[in-house]
Amino acid sequence: MKHFYQHHVFFCLNQRANDTRASCANCDAQRMQEYAKKRVRDLGLSGPAQIRINKAGCLDRCEQGPVMVVYPQGIWYTYVDEADIDEIIDSHLVGGKIVERLLI
Repeated sequence: MKHFYQHHVFFCLNQRANDTRASCANCDAQRMQEYAKKRVRDLGLSGPAQIRINKAGCLDRCEQGPVMVVYPQGIWYTYVDEADIDEIIDSHLVGGKIVERLLI
């Protein structure tokens, strides 16, 4: 099966109305998604047959978050800052090596 994107990355941007559960949006998820999208674009890696960075609603793992998932492999990551996003992009999306320390 041929995939439209080599990697399709979804960032949970969920914001819960109350604080009874964690929300990825409270962990700077939107800024990190925008950072990843810009970095992939700046590297010339965005578009069909390459990498797509998307926003997602709740991925139901916010307690382990912030979270992102990379398809078609279905690899789930957490992250803290731009350095973590850079490592995921450089190691996994470009280099094909999963970043074990950030797996959830």
